[in-house]
Amino acid sequence: MSVHELIAVLPEPQELRAHCRAVALLDTIVSAPGGPSHTFVADWRPGVDLAGMDNGSGDQYDIVFGPDGVFLYGFDHESEASPWREDERAHWPGLLDGLPESLAEFAQAPEFQFDGFFDATVCAWYEAGAGGWRCGPVELAEGETDGADWLFDILTGSDPAQAFIDFAEEYYERPVDREAVEAVLKGAPLDRRMVAALSATASFDAVAARAHAVGWAVADG
Repeated sequence: MSVHELIAVLPEPQELRAHCRAVALLDTIVSAPGGPSHTFVADWRPGVDLAGMDNGSGDQYDIVFGPDGVFLYGFDHESEASPWREDERAHWPGLLDGLPESLAEFAQAPEFQFDGFFDATVCAWYEAGAGGWRCGPVELAEGETDGADWLFDILTGSDPAQAFIDFAEEYYERPVDREAVEAVLKGAPLDRRMVAALSATASFDAVAARAHAVGWAVADG
């Protein structure tokens, strides 16, 4: 799957934002006491939220949710589309072609630069009022990949709970409770039972504080 197939299966912005927030909260619980690979920052900038993933092995994505739309990018360090394929880093042809001016600032955001360059192998966007996901006219030969075939699996799977479970059980090497995962993905208020079911080491108070920070309801008691 390339970015062209990815934009056909990405959820609408509000659904994607809600899912990213839930995945980040789940990862916060399951990863405890370590740090999660999936994150969500409410009001990263005024009126703008940021979801991200960093697997610690050189691969990552970020998704910016703002009033002008959504900007999504990923970086697969082993992709043929890597800017590092050239002695002087260069984006894959067409990667950012057509990016609306209203969202272009995010490709220049200091937080997304590495040594002064925007490292990305896949980009897509959803401009407010445009009615759908778009990408540049990227072309890949057979056998080449931009990372879209795996970077966003946790956000595009037909079974969202299983997609998170598959990720977490492989990444953290321990079983994950499906009922609790489904509850969080459905937006249920966080409670002690759910946290305990997902992690024997997570501090409920610490998780609750994180949940409050992203606007998640926490049950009393």
